[in-house]
Amino acid sequence: MPSNAERARRIVIERPGGYEALRLVEGEVPAPRPGELRLRVAACGVNYADGIIRMGLYESAKRLHGYPITPGFEVAGVVDALGEGVEGWRVGDRVIGLTLFGGYASHLCLPADRIFALPSGLSFEQGAALPTVFLTAWFMAHRQVHPEPGERWLVHSAAGGVGSALLQLARLAGVEATGVVGAAHKVEAAKAMGARHAIVRGEGDWVAAARALAPSGYHAVFDANGVATLAGSWGLLAPMGKLVVYGFASMLPKDGRVNWLRLAWDWWRTPRFNPLEMTSTKRSVMAANLSFLSAEAPLLRRGMLWLLERFADGRLQPLPVAAFPLLDAAQAHRRIESGQSVGKLVLRP
Repeated sequence: MPSNAERARRIVIERPGGYEALRLVEGEVPAPRPGELRLRVAACGVNYADGIIRMGLYESAKRLHGYPITPGFEVAGVVDALGEGVEGWRVGDRVIGLTLFGGYASHLCLPADRIFALPSGLSFEQGAALPTVFLTAWFMAHRQVHPEPGERWLVHSAAGGVGSALLQLARLAGVEATGVVGAAHKVEAAKAMGARHAIVRGEGDWVAAARALAPSGYHAVFDANGVATLAGSWGLLAPMGKLVVYGFASMLPKDGRVNWLRLAWDWWRTPRFNPLEMTSTKRSVMAANLSFLSAEAPLLRRGMLWLLERFADGRLQPLPVAAFPLLDAAQAHRRIESGQSVGKLVLRP
């Protein structure tokens, strides 16, 4: 239990902006309501989406929450207090928590159905780096694409969080995955996660390189880049192939501030997919956004349990993690938006 002098800390974005919009504030340690557990947070996951929230461009943050807002979709820590009616947990249990925003905090109250036991072989940092990227990858792979052994996948941003998770899921499913990375220093990271081949997007014609590796096309292409790669990704699909879109990183700034003119230009240049063409070519386009799946709690819980079982027995491996103090949330945002990070970033409250 917290002492009388203990204070809770969290990051708040009062209104959208640059890195300076991330403010550390203090307040009372929250008390759990009936059906909730309070966590003393040891690590908070950092995702690219958190920066989009900071910029004011994340649709679900505006529609489901509004500003002021505390970003963060995932945490790991210990159970600190139990609300009325909570069973099956004890104070001191090591856990992972799923949040719909609010994760950049030292103390957090969450409904019991959003809490999961942290596998014994994982650190708090590894646990906090797990839910968002692996659940997103699981949803795309097993609820949208439905992999079959021997298929070929092309995974963009293959050394990032979701890309690394997709490569591991491909390996488990017997799928041959080719990873596309943004820099040469990321090639080995992608191969370590399960990529059979790795292409550096800035070194020559990445579309030609991908086509040479799979002349008959890819059964699925996972694209988080947006306008920079979507047309090429669509053209690389095999008959009955699926293009799964889960981000638009190339359209967003790398200096923390939105250039509205460039954003409008990139929006105008973004491919529009014609249903008539999809029908005749037998190819399709899908999309995923984990925060809009928050209403599907039973589905997400089923996915988390599926993933945690495989982390517990070693079939899935934790991602490389770099940690920053909570006070340095802006530095973590700069790092993930630079395009140079590998694996996941976390904050330590």
